[in-house]
Amino acid sequence: MATKKNKPKTASNRTFFQKLRRFIWKAMLWFFGLSILSVIIFKWVPVPITPLMVTRVIESKFDDSETIFSHDWEPLENISPNLQKAVIASEDGNFLKHSGFDFEAMQKAYKNNKKGKRIKGGSTISQQTAKNVFLWQGRSYLRKGLEAYFTVLIELIWGKERIMEVYLNSIEMGNGVYGAQEAARHWYSTTAKDLTPQQAAGIAAILPNPRKFKASNSSSYINRRKGKIQRVMRQIGKIEY
Repeated sequence: MATKKNKPKTASNRTFFQKLRRFIWKAMLWFFGLSILSVIIFKWVPVPITPLMVTRVIESKFDDSETIFSHDWEPLENISPNLQKAVIASEDGNFLKHSGFDFEAMQKAYKNNKKGKRIKGGSTISQQTAKNVFLWQGRSYLRKGLEAYFTVLIELIWGKERIMEVYLNSIEMGNGVYGAQEAARHWYSTTAKDLTPQQAAGIAAILPNPRKFKASNSSSYINRRKGKIQRVMRQIGKIEY
């Protein structure tokens, strides 16, 4: 009798797990399809808004503070090579060489973090772009895994030049200030195309925390960073994607 009673339950469980597997399989297919399609679209279409931009607007609503949102897309040819060199010098010295991940920098960051030293993380410009455009902020194994996935996609589909273009048009460069054009206007009353080496270094210097630091009228800490970034910029030479 016990065996007969268990049969329907076992069959029911088997049906449930079969449905669950089919659901997961379909969900994965949809995810891969939509993610690849979105990366292909953004290879050609300007990224209008990012999850971080939405998050900042929502935060301002909850805080009852003024909503500040400045974003203006510019093609890479309208963004000074000085700023391109500055972010490479500041954020990712091996950007033009690696395939999306700088494992040496990641290992160095891991070792120093274990020692309690405060240094920048090992994320490349490619990884930062993948996170900014497609993912939410925060730290979790799931988000890091998705970040790696999207990093591989944009490296394969976009290439370095497009990654740099999207990066410089999407990242936060001040409180409510997104992209090179608005950053140039906000900090120096100029255009992204006309940024001088010193001005470009100023913008790059605040990227670790653009809501706290100022690119102009900067603190002594940021001024030291500017000087270091400019020294590295002079060693980069002409950028060839």
